[in-house]
Amino acid sequence: EKVTGALGGLDALINNAGTAGPTGGVDEIAPEDWRRCIDVCLTGQFLCARRAVPMLKAAGGGSIVSMSSAAGRHGYAFRTPYSAAKFGVVGFTQSLAKELGPSGIRVNAILPGIIEGPRIESVISARAQQLGITHEEMTGRYLQNISLRRMTSPYDVASMVAFLLSDAGLNISGQSLGVDGNVETL
Repeated sequence: EKVTGALGGLDALINNAGTAGPTGGVDEIAPEDWRRCIDVCLTGQFLCARRAVPMLKAAGGGSIVSMSSAAGRHGYAFRTPYSAAKFGVVGFTQSLAKELGPSGIRVNAILPGIIEGPRIESVISARAQQLGITHEEMTGRYLQNISLRRMTSPYDVASMVAFLLSDAGLNISGQSLGVDGNVETL
């Protein structure tokens, strides 16, 4: 309601709900940690879309860009709740694209790879500790699984969002687009 009043409507939703979730074997993850990860990463996107869709329909169309992850395309050992949630975002995106396309609403997912910043640093530290190796060794292992041998920057992801929201992206819907330097495995 505030968006409609202040801006006159809604043209786009950037659906970016996420948390790193727990790191550990499936037999070590507490059910409440599983639920929290699924609730934030997947249910959060549902709740945001649920509120945005009526406004997008009232505007005569628009775009939803949902953030998934390379973990939503590849399995991710010891990060099962996060990976499962991000696979769910891909399915949610594909279903919404079919549901909302006739209303002129495009729906796509971006699957970023390893985004440089404090969140991945904490994931790398936890995984390194689990494996008994240094943070630097674990970082090297991650980079070896990326064809371009570099992490993805927030700018890389923002550029894809801008493209999908622009006129250049008017005929793109139902897609899961990797922005990850070609992550081969996680």
